[in-house]
Amino acid sequence: MTNTSFTVAALYRFARLPHYEALREPLAELCCSLGIKGTLLLAAEGINGTVAGSAEAIEKLIARIEAEPELKGLELKYSHAGEMPFHRMKVKLKKEIVTMGVLEIDPLKSVGTYVAPKDWNGLISSSDTVVIDTRNDYEVAIGTFRDAIDPQTKTFREFPVWVEQNREQLEGKKIAMFCTGGIRCEKATAFVKGLGFDEVYHLKGGILKYLEEVSPEESRWDGECFVFDERVSVGHGLQEGVTELCRACRHPITPEERLSQYYREGVSCSHCYHERTDEDRARYAERHRQVMLAEQRGQKRHIGQ
Repeated sequence: MTNTSFTVAALYRFARLPHYEALREPLAELCCSLGIKGTLLLAAEGINGTVAGSAEAIEKLIARIEAEPELKGLELKYSHAGEMPFHRMKVKLKKEIVTMGVLEIDPLKSVGTYVAPKDWNGLISSSDTVVIDTRNDYEVAIGTFRDAIDPQTKTFREFPVWVEQNREQLEGKKIAMFCTGGIRCEKATAFVKGLGFDEVYHLKGGILKYLEEVSPEESRWDGECFVFDERVSVGHGLQEGVTELCRACRHPITPEERLSQYYREGVSCSHCYHERTDEDRARYAERHRQVMLAEQRGQKRHIGQ
């Protein structure tokens, strides 16, 4: 396998999936047999995940998932990685495939209107549209759409509270929401519509689809898009970005932030320096030393290191 042969598939589908527990073992066994790594989440409301492997392996996995009648028609985004972006394969059983914490929300009953990437600029450029980034603050920090509202949430569970507290600025407006791959917006738009708002829209396929299909010259996206694997971020054309992770706090850090006096590879950055002690940093320094030694032996670091 060459360094350019890893296909990354981000996938999800909301569905009535009462037998989701029975899918865990066969999917895990299939992935392991095909050399696929990443994470799949299964719940009674459907499937969600990101996995990587050879193009042939990913094709076989997608075929197996879509062999389940309820999961036919997955929302799929493909990209590529120069190195395997995951270190293990996990298939997890969950209460929700994306955790919002509002269990009565059902995207199969009511969601916002899908907007194709080619039509997104027109919608968000309108003066009567409020554009909301439904991702978490550390994701927004490295890139977002121009003039989008950042709710500054730490987790998706905080999003419903933010909406309730900011209803006034949404009244009488078109509400356009977006997220990385589209799945969070399925629930976010369902929640907002449940509050009585009618003109609710979301970007079909999420930021990833937009960056894949819209040229940099026409784009209203600034920065990079955070992804939950070793690539850390991607840009237009889904090319791997220049953002890295602080291995102490796991916050994404830009090249500019790596110039900070508080940045020390594997030890600290401006986001965590004042929240950690000298003892913490000494421990991180030793961990980083061990990671570097392991890399010299040909081992790869884990995203949490």
